[in-house]
Amino acid sequence: MLCDSGRARMLRPRFLRLCPGSVLSLLPLVLLGLGWPSAEARDSDLSSVTCGSLVKLLNTRHNVRLHSHDVKYGSGSGQQSVTGVDAADDANSYWQIRGKPGRPCTRGTPIKCGQHVRFTHMKTARNLHSHHFSSPLSSNQEVSAFGERGEGDDLDVWAVQCDGEHWERDDSVRLKHVGTDVFLAVTGETYGHPIRGQREVHGMSVPGPHGLWRTMEGVFIQPSAEPMRHDEL
Repeated sequence: MLCDSGRARMLRPRFLRLCPGSVLSLLPLVLLGLGWPSAEARDSDLSSVTCGSLVKLLNTRHNVRLHSHDVKYGSGSGQQSVTGVDAADDANSYWQIRGKPGRPCTRGTPIKCGQHVRFTHMKTARNLHSHHFSSPLSSNQEVSAFGERGEGDDLDVWAVQCDGEHWERDDSVRLKHVGTDVFLAVTGETYGHPIRGQREVHGMSVPGPHGLWRTMEGVFIQPSAEPMRHDEL
């Protein structure tokens, strides 16, 4: 549900306020105790990706969104799988941006280039994670979702690599795993049953065009402001 009478545009999204009755106005913010901000954000506040925001991340080379679900790997760690999906409207592709363990970031503050963050899967409350297991299809480094109720370990931490001072919403950025120095990437390998058609997401030891990500649909938290979102949600 949208609080705007205009028609949604798919190619260049606008930002709209959430209606109080929207499902997304309740579940993601309750999940990790964000609460509701109070005042309206200025247009100038809308350019940066911020702490506490709930976003979908698009791999710009393969045009798939970072995704997870309660399906475990059949090899490697056996942890919850992380994949890439073509669909733009899948609720299992939302991730909340949070500070690293023991160092929470302040809700609504812009994420700095180089900052260490966690990405917590909205539906399962597990964190984007990597470790020294081989990925199932490409034998790169496995990427999984790990932890319970948003808490895992130090291998849940990723550094945002971007140009400039802050992570801007239209930027293509790299996500470097702090614990093992690999880059979050997709190179096109496709799974069969039970997640047929989904792409493998893995860690690669060198940066490259397969490891560029951009924020798409989401709920963007602003300091002392209502959450704002793309209108394709």
